[in-house]
Amino acid sequence: MDTLGRITQLCEERGWSRYRLAKEANISHTTLRNLYNRNTIPSIPTLEAICAGLGVSLSQFFALGDEAVELDAKQKEMLSTWNTLTEDQKTALPELLKKM
Repeated sequence: MDTLGRITQLCEERGWSRYRLAKEANISHTTLRNLYNRNTIPSIPTLEAICAGLGVSLSQFFALGDEAVELDAKQKEMLSTWNTLTEDQKTALPELLKKM
């Protein structure tokens, strides 16, 4: 999935600029601009903030159309574990996973 394309799509559906998204997501406009300028994928915490600003869940963000996303038992366990992490751990985890 083209993550930045999906963010753009959701903004266009709402008639929002990137500046408006940054305000709604409570992230800096510079952060959002850098994602697009560098064509990079946002970190999980940044994507969570963007989704919260857009008023969608992560599963809705990645769903095709209006389909619900079904999680298997291991995925549910992983999300439950994620919810118990501190903010520092949530920041470190994506970096750890990238190195695996």
